[in-house]
Amino acid sequence: MATIPDKIKTWQMVQPTVFNRETKEATPGKLVKTEIPVPELKPGEVLVEVAGCGVCHTDLGYFYDGVPTVSKPPLTLGHEIAGTVVAGDEAWIGKEVIIPAVMPCRQCLLCKTGRGNRCLNQNMPGNSLGLYGGFSSHIPVPSIDLCEVKNHGDIPLSHLAVVADAATTPFQAAKRADLQPGDNVVVIGITGGVGQYMGQTAKALGAKTVIGIARNQEKLERALQFGADFVINSTGKDAKAVSGEFRTICKEKGLPNTGWKIFEVTGVKAGQEIALTLLGFTGKLIVVGFGLGKTEYAIGRLMAFDAEIIGTWGCLPEYYPIVLDMVLTGKINIEKFVETRPMSTIAETFAEAHKTPPMKRIVLIPDF
Repeated sequence: MATIPDKIKTWQMVQPTVFNRETKEATPGKLVKTEIPVPELKPGEVLVEVAGCGVCHTDLGYFYDGVPTVSKPPLTLGHEIAGTVVAGDEAWIGKEVIIPAVMPCRQCLLCKTGRGNRCLNQNMPGNSLGLYGGFSSHIPVPSIDLCEVKNHGDIPLSHLAVVADAATTPFQAAKRADLQPGDNVVVIGITGGVGQYMGQTAKALGAKTVIGIARNQEKLERALQFGADFVINSTGKDAKAVSGEFRTICKEKGLPNTGWKIFEVTGVKAGQEIALTLLGFTGKLIVVGFGLGKTEYAIGRLMAFDAEIIGTWGCLPEYYPIVLDMVLTGKINIEKFVETRPMSTIAETFAEAHKTPPMKRIVLIPDF
């Protein structure tokens, strides 16, 4: 049984990177190793010893790109967390768990009408929990939201941290899209941290055809082994050229030109432009990736095409056991897409991942 600490050891973001538009110079962000108090746990709360925390594109956005956080620095980043309960609600002590990245209040109208993933009072580790986030030794959270991991076989508990966001966000997106067996799907950014699971999830849920679009050829070839039926390398191509290749695949393979469900996972303008260009008759575009850029679109096309553009955010905690089962039964592969590093490498890992998207999702393991 793990021991209850006197202090929580953590890597805090004391300041994000600040870019001066006038001088075009950046003041580097700062990550500092420190200790914070173990809070007095309220009824229904637990303290989780962190086994691993994934490095998400969102963390990099907070640290480098000016994406605002609910709690202001200093705060502890990290929202992809798996670990073991060591204190609090006695029914949970000793259990291995995944902590949902989005924890709804369960009281508001959105929560009561099935939209709790976008609850306006939600808690998100590494964002709205202030001092408490995943890049630490422990974290206090409500027990009601936990997903118990009863038997993870040969998969290390630390690796299951990616279920907390990268593997569950696609499931919520598929629900928003009303993805049905036999549907045809496009995943833009299929090689990214979330995109690689979007393709697998779509296929596991019965998609007939999955076409992946991205710029890394090595990752695209890997995607063909995990969910994608066809891939398009978009390197150096504008949206019109990518659309042309897409139409060619459809023609050669006898695929329809209507009803496609398009998942835009990159969050960047180029990906959004491709998605909007591909959106055709009775199609659905599901916006999964977040970005601060602006993209133009003739909105009247939605009427002409009888098409839809839908946003999606996080994942309801209720869906976590379903996704976990898909991982543990091999319908979604995470082992080929995860690498672990000591949490003490957080600064170098952030810099590396921000410069060049890694081949695998990086999970940091506490080594305080």
